[in-house]
Amino acid sequence: MRANPYTLLMLTALFWAGNAIAGKLAAGVISPVALTWSRWLIACAAFYLIARPHLGRDWPTVRRHLPLLFGLGALGFSSFNIGLYWALNHTTAINAAIEQSAMPVLIILANYLFFSQRVTALQGLGVLLTITGVLITATRGSPLTIFETGVNRGDAIMLLCVVLYAGYTVALRYRPDIHWTTLMFTLSFSAMLFALPFYALDVLRGGFQMPTPKAWAIIAYTAIFPSMLSQLFFIRGVAMLGANRAGLFINLVPIFAAVLAILILGELFRPYHMAGLVLVLGGIAMSERFGEHRRG
Repeated sequence: MRANPYTLLMLTALFWAGNAIAGKLAAGVISPVALTWSRWLIACAAFYLIARPHLGRDWPTVRRHLPLLFGLGALGFSSFNIGLYWALNHTTAINAAIEQSAMPVLIILANYLFFSQRVTALQGLGVLLTITGVLITATRGSPLTIFETGVNRGDAIMLLCVVLYAGYTVALRYRPDIHWTTLMFTLSFSAMLFALPFYALDVLRGGFQMPTPKAWAIIAYTAIFPSMLSQLFFIRGVAMLGANRAGLFINLVPIFAAVLAILILGELFRPYHMAGLVLVLGGIAMSERFGEHRRG
């Protein structure tokens, strides 16, 4: 039976949204470093089995680009998730999801700053709207307080994570021409390897906890759904619909995350969340719409 691309892409967004919920549930159950290392260890093993037919052919290319590939895995897969799970110890899943959704406009901004890609006035307005929405969310509806008290620690960490992941996404333009399964295996292996010394340090400092059934469930979810199935579904969706149309489904992540946070975590959806979400999604829509118009 032929897969429905819309179903695949909606599930992708749902699984990615669930990563924030899992990270919030992990607070006090398993450390951010332990969760990240365990997640990518399992994903790495699974991607190895899928990538085996292509590894021999791709290995010479992988070897030449090992520093780049290790950096991509360390930045986008490992550092981002350690930071996300750490942030969720100090802020709500709704806040983290809305702030995370600002990535597309930061990518536009990075491409403008570092690669001189032209940005139209309306795209610039979209970037400004998105940043305003993020500030409203991070400051709990009082953006002027940023000059007095700053922002909550969790929101500050999350904003740093968003910048890191935007940098990872922009750097993907330099990835070598290898099969996507080889790429996923190499990046997940790099992520696991990068997290390992931090996990060892965590254990040496007395941070080791024997995983409880709840911890194992969280590890299993993050390894299977956001790490593996989301990647497989998104790649398939892009192949069926094209990158531009498939990319629009990423905008569903904060909406799904907000609904899941309310239903599973009992978080409250406050007026500033609505204002932030509208501004962020509106800014993204404006940036994407007029960016496509300019290119097309």
